[in-house]
Amino acid sequence: MDFNFSEDQTMVADMVRKFAAKHIKPKVMEWDEAQHFPVDVFKEMGKLGLLGVLIPTKYGGAGFGYLEYVSAIVELSKVCGSIGLSMVAHNSLCSGHIMSFGTEEQKEKWLTKLATGEWIGSWGLTEPNTGSDAMNMQCTAKEDGDMYVINGVKCWITNGESADVSVVLIRTGEVRDSHGITAFVIEKGTAGFSVGRKENKLGMRASETTELLFDNCRVSKENVLGEVGEGFIQAMKVLDGGRISIASLSIGIAKGAYEASLQYSKEREQFGKPISHFQAIAFKLADMATEIEAAELLTYQAADLKNRGVPMTKESAFAKYYASEVAVRVATDAVQIFGGYGYTKDFPVEKFYRDSKLCTIGEGTSEIQKVVIANHILN
Repeated sequence: MDFNFSEDQTMVADMVRKFAAKHIKPKVMEWDEAQHFPVDVFKEMGKLGLLGVLIPTKYGGAGFGYLEYVSAIVELSKVCGSIGLSMVAHNSLCSGHIMSFGTEEQKEKWLTKLATGEWIGSWGLTEPNTGSDAMNMQCTAKEDGDMYVINGVKCWITNGESADVSVVLIRTGEVRDSHGITAFVIEKGTAGFSVGRKENKLGMRASETTELLFDNCRVSKENVLGEVGEGFIQAMKVLDGGRISIASLSIGIAKGAYEASLQYSKEREQFGKPISHFQAIAFKLADMATEIEAAELLTYQAADLKNRGVPMTKESAFAKYYASEVAVRVATDAVQIFGGYGYTKDFPVEKFYRDSKLCTIGEGTSEIQKVVIANHILN
């Protein structure tokens, strides 16, 4: 594998860096405090191709691969993890699911709007009583002629309130039957489909997290993605790519915290010299830099395999597990380096600290990643 950035990766990273500095950084804490998802800024990202990074140009996307995608998420998340998270849910989960399993007609109908940012997308698997235990879902779809009637609740849905279209996994068979779940595409405004409670979160506060409610929601069979009963298997494949996305989000948060700490350690003086001159601080910075580098290598390895169409379930779990835990450790050390200032909202590491924890939970907890890894190395 070539470890040097390609011309496309460099171009994408530079573009995102400039966009984030101009349009996101000045408003980060304002959005965080208000729990405001900046739809207008998100749609501007669509004009730059950031909401269709992986979508072919024939559908209005940028037509890039996973290496460029990782670069974009990292640069965005160095400034704001919330916007990075919303980008990930839109690209990897919603659009990615349609791209992987939709018919040509479905791709033309939905991807052309999602790739350009005209529409925002969300994806729903989790329910109030089914987190890691996804096959125990209670949200059901009953066949009724040319339609399905859906009832139930989905929760922890990123972009849930602002999404124009949602890909949702619904039970069409028996509980715990891996072939008893089906993927549906449901547009905003569909009768019986509404948004429920918006969560008041510790971090990632500028990224919406809501419930999706279904009350005798009637959806056409034309909105089924792939085959009936194949939704769970589809979801597991989608989440392989999603893990790369969360690993990238984690790296961005870790890098943001590390770079802020490095700069502060050179400027902050105690006992007559910069605190970076003290071994206690220097060693923290050395550990942070090393772990970020290792997380990047794991993530780009998984992205390279994904690009080449090689199975990478284990490698994406490696990347997601390690990078997310690194983000938490680096952000924690960043607050420590800043001392009392790190505990205030006047400095950026307080937000990195809060945002980092979600990375160890979303799209498969660290514990689930260990299950995935263990299954691969023991079988």
